[in-house]
Amino acid sequence: MAGKAAAPGTAVLLVTANVGSLFDDPENLQRNWLREFYQVVHAHRPHFLALHCQEFGGKNYEASMSHVDKFVKELLSSDAMKEYSRARVYLDENYKSQEQFTALGSFYFLHESLKNIYQFDFKAKKYKKVTGKEIYSDTLESTPMLEKEKFPQDYFPECKWSRKGFLRTRWCLADCAFDLVNIHLFHDASNLVAWETSPSVYSGIRHKALGYVLDRIADQRFEKACYFVFGDFNFRLDSKSVVETLCTKATMQAVRAADTNEVVKLIFRESDNDRKVMLQLEKKLFDYSNQEVFRDDNGTALLEFDKELSVFKDRLCELGISFPPSYPYSEDCSQGRQYMNTRCPAWCDRVLMSPSAKELVLRSESEEKVVTYDHIGPNVCMGDHKPVFLAFRIAPGAGKPHARVPKCCVVQ
Repeated sequence: MAGKAAAPGTAVLLVTANVGSLFDDPENLQRNWLREFYQVVHAHRPHFLALHCQEFGGKNYEASMSHVDKFVKELLSSDAMKEYSRARVYLDENYKSQEQFTALGSFYFLHESLKNIYQFDFKAKKYKKVTGKEIYSDTLESTPMLEKEKFPQDYFPECKWSRKGFLRTRWCLADCAFDLVNIHLFHDASNLVAWETSPSVYSGIRHKALGYVLDRIADQRFEKACYFVFGDFNFRLDSKSVVETLCTKATMQAVRAADTNEVVKLIFRESDNDRKVMLQLEKKLFDYSNQEVFRDDNGTALLEFDKELSVFKDRLCELGISFPPSYPYSEDCSQGRQYMNTRCPAWCDRVLMSPSAKELVLRSESEEKVVTYDHIGPNVCMGDHKPVFLAFRIAPGAGKPHARVPKCCVVQ
């Protein structure tokens, strides 16, 4: 049974997971991933569970279709999820449409004990009661229960074909109306370019895209609601500051291409200690000699370089981070805690919220700690991203002042 007597209210679990790796090695990675995911569901026993996936289907989407179907069927029919009698699944599977394909997958599970749960119809501008289990895929553009957009190509011209975008749904439970936005922002195409300036050019591209999303979900077309935006933001640490801090006493050597004279590698060596190499930096290489700095005390020392959210401090909130960077982990099943040396580890995967949503999260009638912000599978290979989750309870009556669902707006 969902919930505990000691903590009244409606239990909510929001999970974000870049799952691209799972479809490259489904036999090993999916089994690990699902086991760890189910453990978190069992530990928090949510009444309402939202799982936002990015890169659904992996890099070779066309070849992975059978793995996609199996993964969705497992989630909907497993014993671990048997108490979730209602579900909505939205999969952007239309990979043949380059103008619209985002590879986003949004899963919503409703516990059998949850009463009066409604989902918003953006076309009819009415809430509808949720019954049964339904899967929507292929062309989501015609589905009135969501809004989906792919970011314009000119946002990130360096990438010939990007799948970055967002998918929005709106829900009402316990008298609280809120938007849930699945988002995937642009990555760093080159470690060398990211290192050149502070903040980096890629950081600016992400700010533009995220600002667009926030403007879109707060525009005048619909009544305002609090919102949760969770996905792969691809937020990176300030590369220039990180490298300067990690290599304070190092000397730098630039290696240039013979034909173009372009810098293709930076080598940082200790000034003494036999000139030991501390860091090698290439377009897709970030090879630092001491990985423990990213894991010690959950990487807390590096949080000062996590600056991208500060631009949105009046529009987006986040609970304190107490888990290590969520990306890029090794995809070797025997290396659950090891980072790949492709990128500087960073907190790419986040659960963010509007100020009014943060009020909702932190308002509780119980003395017991009921809010958890953490990652999944700390010691298990989950692919190159560790999923991140926020678990909280909507306290009884918390939504009353913000109730936005008069009976005339509900379609039964």
